[in-house]
Amino acid sequence: MTESDDRDARPLVEAAEQARVFGVVRQAHQLEVAEDYVELIGDLIEAKGEARIVDLAERLGISQPTVNKTVARLQREGYVTSEPYRSIFLTDSGRELATRSRARHDVVVAFLQAIGVSEDTAVQDAEGVEHHVSEETLAAFQKIIDEKSG
Repeated sequence: MTESDDRDARPLVEAAEQARVFGVVRQAHQLEVAEDYVELIGDLIEAKGEARIVDLAERLGISQPTVNKTVARLQREGYVTSEPYRSIFLTDSGRELATRSRARHDVVVAFLQAIGVSEDTAVQDAEGVEHHVSEETLAAFQKIIDEKSG
């Protein structure tokens, strides 16, 4: 390592703090799938009157067995109800999660557009960002949105 490389090296944070941060990210990843599913299920019910495994698989670009497995997990977690060969419905908890997820998504899209990102790119980028921003960051995004629109 050269002297220049040594100066550019970022110091390590304490192990416990780094583990905490990675734990938060892992938890966000686990919730991300649930949020995407319940948001899509809600959108399908609103648009088509029902949400079916085949529709979810098509829109998520994944196989029906993968959707079945995830829907079974969402049932165990209390977000959806479903019976074999029937539509999928959101529970009160699922509707609440879908509403929160949609609101987070909308704030991130609006923020990205407020700082000059095109609508198409903002919508695409928000799909990942929305799951990983804190409430503090969302509040800061909202403040900038309000300043730009006010």
